[in-house]
Amino acid sequence: PLKTGLSNPLPESFTSWDKIVLDQEMTVQELVKYLESTFSVTVDRIFAYGDTQDKALYSAVDLEKITWDITIDEQGKPHVSEGVFGMWPQIRMAVQMLGRLPANSGQRKMFENQLKTVQASLHKTKQGFDNRFKLFVSAAFTEVYRPSDDQAEKQAYFDRVSEKRDCVLLGVHCHTAESNDVHLPCIKIAIAMDGQHGGDPKRLRTE
Repeated sequence: PLKTGLSNPLPESFTSWDKIVLDQEMTVQELVKYLESTFSVTVDRIFAYGDTQDKALYSAVDLEKITWDITIDEQGKPHVSEGVFGMWPQIRMAVQMLGRLPANSGQRKMFENQLKTVQASLHKTKQGFDNRFKLFVSAAFTEVYRPSDDQAEKQAYFDRVSEKRDCVLLGVHCHTAESNDVHLPCIKIAIAMDGQHGGDPKRLRTE
């Protein structure tokens, strides 16, 4: 048996054959909420089971970006969330210069444009996460893992498989309140047929 890292009454172990089976499809947001409330964990990532790419239906890092902001106040002083610098380190100099240059300086425009470019990228990142967070799991899975148009053969194969698929298999990375890693079995979540979504997401069994 594999240890989950959880304590009784939560499951303490599972085998490689076990699956967490969810009989009703839900949105990515609902799935995160369900896993966190059911297993008393914080979800870090949800991804295609067995996938080793740096892709995910959900990432807590992306959720954190929702709180990031980039603004310039009436005095021309920039205000940038610290997390932004980790993703776009090139704007640190622009922020420093805008904090020093007088409002009538001709050099400000260049640095303001750099800030606006990153501001637009951050907005796009937030929007993409928010849209995917509200999608049903099957739709989010397709959005993330469907090959691009320049991979026509792989895309066609993905589409053929998707037409017959009645479930999605997912892996999850999560941790406890004490920051201990938790290992959960593969999650098997049903795909809604004929557009019928919803139902009681609390129906869970291990098969």
